Amino acid sequence: MYGWALLLHVLGATIWTGGHLILALTILPRVLREQDVAGLLKFESAYERIGMPALLVQVITGFWMAMQLQPDHSQWLAFDNPVTRLIGIKLFLLLTTLAFALDARFRVIPRLHQPGKLTDMAWHIVPVTLIGVLFVATGVSLRTGWLA
Repeated sequence: MYGWALLLHVLGATIWTGGHLILALTILPRVLREQDVAGLLKFESAYERIGMPALLVQVITGFWMAMQLQPDHSQWLAFDNPVTRLIGIKLFLLLTTLAFALDARFRVIPRLHQPGKLTDMAWHIVPVTLIGVLFVATGVSLRTGWLA
């Protein structure tokens, strides 16, 4: 069962992080250059249909796998253990992603057509993309010990 959860988790990470890399490295520069709010919203609406379910799959499988690695969830923030340290890092990255997503959804996106809001959106897209890459590196570290 763990193998299936890991596969789903990695597929979700591929979609989530890959989509954000495409957004940050190809879509965003053009959108900023051309001030193309409609282009950004078009990408976001198309990506959201697959990106948000991928993130949900990652959250569900991530919590399930964390329970398999450390059944005592009160230990998930115990940074003295290499495994729980990585679980704690992933939880921090998840909370940070959630904070950026909520701020973008309720503060930035509704005002996207106002001057300067595309730049605000870029200040959300770039960190969430970097956080996605850190999620992947942390997950790989669970198997390789890089960050342990």
